[in-house]
Amino acid sequence: MGVRREGREAAIQFLYQRDLGGGAGVSDLQEFYAFRGLSPSARRFCEGLVSGLLDHTADIDVALREHTQNYELDRLSAVDRNILRLAVHEMLFCDDIPPVVSINEAIDIAKKYGTEESGRFVNGVLDKIKATLKRPDRTPSKSPEHAAPATPQD
Repeated sequence: MGVRREGREAAIQFLYQRDLGGGAGVSDLQEFYAFRGLSPSARRFCEGLVSGLLDHTADIDVALREHTQNYELDRLSAVDRNILRLAVHEMLFCDDIPPVVSINEAIDIAKKYGTEESGRFVNGVLDKIKATLKRPDRTPSKSPEHAAPATPQD
Protein backbone atom coordinates (compact mmCIF):
# COMPACT_ATOMS: atom_id res chain seq x y z
CA MET A 1 0.00 0.00 0.00
CA GLY A 2 1.31 3.45 -0.90
CA VAL A 3 2.11 6.08 1.70
CA ARG A 4 -0.72 8.38 0.63
CA ARG A 5 -3.30 5.56 0.55
CA GLU A 6 -2.19 4.49 4.01
CA GLY A 7 -2.47 8.10 5.20
CA ARG A 8 -5.91 8.56 3.63
CA GLU A 9 -7.27 5.36 5.16
CA ALA A 10 -5.91 6.34 8.56
CA ALA A 11 -7.41 9.83 8.23
CA ILE A 12 -10.82 8.37 7.41
CA GLN A 13 -10.57 5.94 10.32
CA PHE A 14 -9.64 8.78 12.67
CA LEU A 15 -12.47 10.97 11.37
CA TYR A 16 -14.92 8.08 11.70
CA GLN A 17 -13.77 7.55 15.29
CA ARG A 18 -14.07 11.30 15.87
CA ASP A 19 -17.62 11.34 14.48
CA LEU A 20 -18.77 8.51 16.71
CA GLY A 21 -16.68 9.33 19.75
CA GLY A 22 -17.29 13.00 20.30
CA GLY A 23 -14.87 15.33 18.65
CA ALA A 24 -11.24 14.30 18.96
CA GLY A 25 -8.85 16.82 17.45
CA VAL A 26 -5.44 16.86 15.81
CA SER A 27 -3.83 16.68 19.26
CA ASP A 28 -5.39 13.21 19.66
CA LEU A 29 -3.69 11.81 16.56
CA GLN A 30 -0.61 10.56 18.44
CA GLU A 31 -2.76 8.28 20.58
CA PHE A 32 -4.57 7.11 17.44
CA TYR A 33 -1.22 6.35 15.74
CA ALA A 34 -0.05 4.35 18.74
CA PHE A 35 -3.17 2.21 18.45
CA ARG A 36 -3.22 1.92 14.66
CA GLY A 37 0.45 2.00 13.72
CA LEU A 38 1.50 4.07 10.73
CA SER A 39 4.77 4.88 8.98
CA PRO A 40 6.24 8.33 9.68
CA SER A 41 5.52 9.46 6.09
CA ALA A 42 1.93 8.27 6.26
CA ARG A 43 1.56 10.01 9.64
CA ARG A 44 2.70 13.33 8.17
CA PHE A 45 0.30 12.99 5.24
CA CYS A 46 -2.57 11.88 7.50
CA GLU A 47 -1.98 14.74 9.92
CA GLY A 48 -1.96 17.29 7.09
CA LEU A 49 -5.23 15.92 5.75
CA VAL A 50 -6.95 15.78 9.14
CA SER A 51 -5.73 19.23 10.15
CA GLY A 52 -6.80 20.78 6.85
CA LEU A 53 -10.16 19.05 6.89
CA LEU A 54 -10.90 20.18 10.43
CA ASP A 55 -9.92 23.75 9.51
CA HIS A 56 -12.26 23.75 6.49
CA THR A 57 -15.14 21.50 7.61
CA ALA A 58 -17.74 24.26 7.21
CA ASP A 59 -16.70 24.99 3.59
CA ILE A 60 -16.48 21.29 2.79
CA ASP A 61 -19.95 20.63 4.21
CA VAL A 62 -21.41 23.52 2.18
CA ALA A 63 -20.03 21.95 -1.00
CA LEU A 64 -21.38 18.55 0.01
CA ARG A 65 -24.84 19.91 0.84
CA GLU A 66 -25.01 21.60 -2.57
CA HIS A 67 -24.28 18.29 -4.32
CA THR A 68 -26.23 15.88 -2.10
CA GLN A 69 -29.57 17.64 -2.34
CA ASN A 70 -31.63 14.53 -1.61
CA TYR A 71 -29.50 13.53 1.39
CA GLU A 72 -28.92 15.07 4.79
CA LEU A 73 -25.23 14.94 5.72
CA ASP A 74 -26.06 13.73 9.22
CA ARG A 75 -28.05 10.84 7.76
CA LEU A 76 -25.25 9.58 5.51
CA SER A 77 -23.25 6.71 6.92
CA ALA A 78 -20.30 7.98 8.94
CA VAL A 79 -17.96 6.10 6.57
CA ASP A 80 -19.38 7.69 3.41
CA ARG A 81 -19.60 11.13 5.01
CA ASN A 82 -15.95 11.10 6.06
CA ILE A 83 -14.72 9.68 2.76
CA LEU A 84 -16.60 12.46 0.97
CA ARG A 85 -15.29 15.13 3.33
CA LEU A 86 -11.70 13.99 2.88
CA ALA A 87 -11.96 13.86 -0.91
CA VAL A 88 -13.66 17.26 -1.09
CA HIS A 89 -10.95 18.69 1.16
CA GLU A 90 -8.32 17.38 -1.24
CA MET A 91 -10.19 18.70 -4.28
CA LEU A 92 -10.72 22.18 -2.84
CA PHE A 93 -7.63 22.75 -0.71
CA CYS A 94 -4.80 20.42 -1.81
CA ASP A 95 -3.60 21.86 -5.09
CA ASP A 96 -0.83 19.28 -5.40
CA ILE A 97 -3.36 16.43 -5.72
CA PRO A 98 -5.26 16.17 -9.01
CA PRO A 99 -9.04 15.91 -8.46
CA VAL A 100 -9.27 12.60 -10.35
CA VAL A 101 -6.73 11.09 -7.94
CA SER A 102 -8.84 12.23 -4.98
CA ILE A 103 -11.95 10.75 -6.59
CA ASN A 104 -10.32 7.43 -7.49
CA GLU A 105 -8.85 7.07 -4.02
CA ALA A 106 -12.20 7.90 -2.40
CA ILE A 107 -14.03 5.34 -4.56
CA ASP A 108 -11.52 2.59 -3.74
CA ILE A 109 -11.67 3.37 -0.02
CA ALA A 110 -15.49 3.51 -0.14
CA LYS A 111 -15.58 0.07 -1.77
CA LYS A 112 -13.26 -1.28 0.92
CA TYR A 113 -14.93 0.23 4.00
CA GLY A 114 -18.44 1.23 2.92
CA THR A 115 -21.53 -0.57 1.72
CA GLU A 116 -22.13 -2.16 -1.65
CA GLU A 117 -23.51 1.17 -2.90
CA SER A 118 -20.82 3.42 -1.39
CA GLY A 119 -18.46 3.42 -4.37
CA ARG A 120 -21.13 4.58 -6.82
CA PHE A 121 -22.57 7.11 -4.40
CA VAL A 122 -19.17 8.65 -3.62
CA ASN A 123 -18.30 8.73 -7.33
CA GLY A 124 -21.55 10.50 -8.23
CA VAL A 125 -21.19 13.20 -5.58
CA LEU A 126 -17.51 13.85 -6.25
CA ASP A 127 -18.03 13.98 -10.02
CA LYS A 128 -20.59 16.76 -9.52
CA ILE A 129 -18.15 18.70 -7.36
CA LYS A 130 -15.29 18.14 -9.82
CA ALA A 131 -17.40 19.71 -12.56
CA THR A 132 -17.51 22.97 -10.57
CA LEU A 133 -13.76 23.24 -10.02
CA LYS A 134 -11.67 25.79 -11.84
CA ARG A 135 -8.50 23.71 -11.95
CA PRO A 136 -7.11 20.89 -14.09
CA ASP A 137 -8.73 17.49 -13.48
CA ARG A 138 -5.69 15.34 -14.07
CA THR A 139 -2.71 17.43 -13.04
CA PRO A 140 -1.76 19.32 -9.90
CA SER A 141 -2.46 23.05 -9.93
CA LYS A 142 0.59 25.24 -10.27
CA SER A 143 -0.21 27.13 -7.07
CA PRO A 144 1.34 25.51 -3.97
CA GLU A 145 -0.73 27.83 -1.77
CA HIS A 146 -2.87 25.06 -0.26
CA ALA A 147 -0.62 22.12 -0.99
CA ALA A 148 -0.66 19.10 1.28
CA PRO A 149 2.57 18.18 3.04
CA ALA A 150 5.20 16.75 0.72
CA THR A 151 5.30 12.94 0.72
CA PRO A 152 6.05 10.27 -1.85
CA GLN A 153 3.56 9.96 -4.70
CA ASP A 154 0.32 7.97 -4.43
